[in-house]
Parts: sequence; C-alpha cells; structure tokens
Amino acid sequence: MVSTQDQRRMMQQQTRSLSQSFSCYGIGLHSGEKTTARVLPAEPGRGRYFVRTDLPGAPEIPARIESVRETLLSTQLVHGEASIRTVEHLLASLAGMGIDNARIEIDGAEVPLLDGSARSWTSAIAQAGIVEQVGKNSAIVLTEPIFVRHGDAFVAALPSDELRFSYGIDFDLSAIGNQWHSWKFNPETFATEIAPARTFGFAHQIEQLRANGLIKGGSLENALVCGTDGWINPPLRFSNEPARHKLLDLIGDLSLLGTFPSAHFLAYKASHGLHTQLVRQLSEILPTTF
Repeated sequence: MVSTQDQRRMMQQQTRSLSQSFSCYGIGLHSGEKTTARVLPAEPGRGRYFVRTDLPGAPEIPARIESVRETLLSTQLVHGEASIRTVEHLLASLAGMGIDNARIEIDGAEVPLLDGSARSWTSAIAQAGIVEQVGKNSAIVLTEPIFVRHGDAFVAALPSDELRFSYGIDFDLSAIGNQWHSWKFNPETFATEIAPARTFGFAHQIEQLRANGLIKGGSLENALVCGTDGWINPPLRFSNEPARHKLLDLIGDLSLLGTFPSAHFLAYKASHGLHTQLVRQLSEILPTTF
C-alpha cells in the first residue's frame, strides 16, 4: 500500500509525449481485419487513449484499468459502445519508451499485430521523437507487497527501490520448457531487449482457437509456432523469446495504471486476466496518476 506520509513524499517527474505523429498498418491477430493506427502527441495529463475514428462521433477509449472488458488471449478495452482489442503491444511500447500522453486513432476494433512483437512500434516512436512536457506525474513508491494467484500461477508487485519486471513460464514442450527473464526499466534497452520478442502459440491449439473465432489473423509471419518436435518457424530472436514476450504483455497490461509505481513486478505462468487483476488491486490503493 501507499501511506499518507509516502504520498506527501512522492517526487514529481516530467511527463513525455511524441514530437510528431506516426502510423502503422496491419492485420489484427484475432479479427483478421486490417486496420491503421495513427499515434499522435497528447497534452500533459491526458494519458494514453484510443479514438475509434471509424465510428460515429469518434468515441474515445481511455487506456485505463476501468476500461478492461475481456482478457482472453489479449486485452480488450471498452468505453460505452466502443471497443478496441489486443492493445497490449502498443501500450507496452509507449510505456516502455516513456510516453505518458498519446492519442491513438484507429479505424477498426483491433490494433494491428504487425510482426507479432513491439519492434515496429518502438522504431516508429523513436523516429517520431520524444518531447518533455510541462506537466508532471507523481513518482509513487509501493510499500507493501500485492499478490494475485490462480493455482501455481501468480503475479505480484513487490516494494523496490527500482522499477523492474521479471517473468517466468513453464511449458511441457521441450523447445520452451522453463524460462525466465528480468528487465530493469530503461527506454533504451526496452527497444533492444524486450520489444523484438514475438507472440507465440502452439500448433496443436490452432484449429480449436480458429473454430472459436480467435487468431483469424495469425500466421507464421506474425507469430512463433511451437510443435512437439520444436519450433515450426525458427530462428528465435532470443533463446528465451517466449518469456520476454510474456514480459512485454505484462508491461502493456500494467500500463493501464497510468504510471508505474517504484516496484518489482514478478509473474509466473500468468495471463492477461491475472495481470489486470493485479492492476485493479493496485488502482484501489495507489493515488490517481492522471
């Protein structure tokens, strides 16, 4: 939790936005529909938010935990009648690169998957440029651990003097097995160590997922696929690329807090559902950040 005394001692830090806008076009992982996302600068205190330009009135959807609706194999945000799905990679890119305020205009209901990683997003952010803003956010320090678990899967926020994310996975397939990755928050290393990690799936699940209306846009060009005999579309970008990708997803979901508190976020065999459960618990005890 954050005590009253801790709240009084919270330091102020500059917020950041983009210098100019950029656009990315591609297919949605689950819908299979092609969309264009245009990411623009936003004023201080505005936070990160989506705008459905294809709908009447161009409704806005705040990238906040209050907007979360579904978390099955991706994170979906809803505000009123408007929704946007598979937001985690783009949000992780913005948060990982230190962008606090951004307007994301999109002409469909799902964010483009691109190559299955966040590499194209972070590259576009770097090319657009980043600016310091007049507005400020509070640097919040977590003082008590918070845990969410289901069976042997869990996600936790632990008090720490530095902002760090660690993720562990464990699958029966020998090509994956047990993997871990830990990363200390740094926008420069995010672009090289976390962003390139691609989403992954399992060959034996593809038919069933598609029968349920999922992964219609998935392919060997935008996802790693693992079978009983190993990876179907190697090579991997990192030996532990799946663990790094799960860490990427975690960062995207945790960005729904608005600003990360100083904490060590630790997850094991977790999911978007557990990630967002932790965010809900944290949002109840942390001060509003925008």
